[in-house]
This record gives sequence, structure tokens and C-alpha cells, in this order.
Amino acid sequence: MFTGIVTAIGTIVTAEARGDLRLRISCPWDPARIAIGASIACSGVCLTVVETGGAAGDMWFAVDVSGETQSRTGAGMWEPGRRLNLEPALKLGDEMGGHLVTGHVDAVGEIVERGREGGSTRLAVRAPAAIAGLIAPKGSITVDGVSLTVNTVSDEPDGAVIFALNIIPHTGEVTTLGALGPGDSVNLEIDILARYLQRMRSLKTH
Repeated sequence: MFTGIVTAIGTIVTAEARGDLRLRISCPWDPARIAIGASIACSGVCLTVVETGGAAGDMWFAVDVSGETQSRTGAGMWEPGRRLNLEPALKLGDEMGGHLVTGHVDAVGEIVERGREGGSTRLAVRAPAAIAGLIAPKGSITVDGVSLTVNTVSDEPDGAVIFALNIIPHTGEVTTLGALGPGDSVNLEIDILARYLQRMRSLKTH
């Protein structure tokens, strides 16, 4: 489990096809504190550490990304040079700064608008119909691994939804969200409670 509070930005150094895709990701953590087998959320995707190296403040870790994961995440997400929002798995007793996040992507959204609102950046994101009913004003959503609050929601004729987010300057600086613009793909994870409500609703219709 995660909280959607990013603690570092990593960069994909290499991507090697080995059946699955083996990534080496550089980041400013300490390799002594990252165990083999640990779970790390990489832009909202829970991945397992299989190798580590480097030194404190300049380490790397390797993960394997399955074909299934590649098919369900944003275009270009796993290419060398891509910057990723990183969060280690939640430990018992850690502060719950965001909301409960599983690291399982529910859908890929698209940034359709970027603007300014006060000192913040306002992003409008188009989400597919499959999750449209699970996005609500003032509800929580994870965008590329970052826990955010939905400001407004606008339903589209084709069943999709456009929702707006405010990215404060601090969040824009310490995550990759500050660099997003129209046309960019983002990984979306709905609130875990909404996921269970969706399941309950589907059972009632059968």
C-alpha cells in the first residue's frame, strides 16, 4: 500500500527487453535502505525491486515491467529518459499524508488543458467512461502516483469525464506533474473505496 505522497523523482536509465521489460531507474535514495523484493510505486505503478546499486544520494534500482502492465499504463511511460514519481511502500506507523493507494492503475487519462489559477497550475484531465462514475468533486484520485483532490467534474456526451485539479507550486516542483501539458498521458487510480462501491453496484445489477 502507498499514500500517493511522492518522496523522489527517478529517471529511467536503461530499458531492456527480457520477455518482461527490465528497467534500471536512478534516484537520490540510499541503496542500503532499499531491500531486494521491496515494492516501489513508479508513477502510480507498484513494481518490485530486483537489483540495487550505486551510493547514497546517487543510487539505482531495477524492476521488471510485464507486458500486461505496459498495456495498461501511459504511452511512453517506460522509455529511457522518462522521469518517474517514486514512493516506497507504506510501513505501519507511517504518517498517512495522502490517501490509501494500491499502485494498480485503473485507466489512462489525457491532459486536455493546462492553465494558471492563482499561484497554482490547473490541469484538466479526460478520463474514460469506464471510471467516469467513480470520480467525484472533492474526492481523491491518484495521477501518476500523486494523491490529489478533484476540484470539478464535467461529464462528456460519450460517457467520458473531464475533471480539474489544482497543482500547488510545491507539488509541481517535487513531482513530474509540473511539466505536464495537453496531450500527455497519465496513469489514474481511483479511490480504493470507490473501487469496492463499483463492485457492489455491479453485483446488484445481476
